[in-house]
Amino acid sequence: QVHVVESGGDSVQAGESLRLTCTYSGSHFADYTMAWFRQAPGKEREGVSQISGSSLTSDYAPSVKGRFVISRDNAKNTVYLQMSNLKPEDTAMYFCAAGTSYYFALNAGNFQNWGQGTQVTVAS
Repeated sequence: QVHVVESGGDSVQAGESLRLTCTYSGSHFADYTMAWFRQAPGKEREGVSQISGSSLTSDYAPSVKGRFVISRDNAKNTVYLQMSNLKPEDTAMYFCAAGTSYYFALNAGNFQNWGQGTQVTVAS
């Protein structure tokens, strides 16, 4: 059974950086596409970034491209989201998700396993 747990959320000032960590438990981590989603109060959940099992392919939402970097360490069953130049509009609950296939559309429906989320708050 697959479980993912997020950590690293915090309250920061605009312009600062933060790294989120997602720890995966289960088998065959390298077979899973991993992704980060976020949801702000009153808004729909949106895809932030995803990375293929081999790390050869990754994708970003236009709003975070150039500021966020997703990476994974298959030896540690861990995926990271390095966030730089944070903006108040990045404030949200961030969720890690695992899926069995890589789709070019970063849709929540493509991911079967979800964590509980970690809160990121960016003050202006």
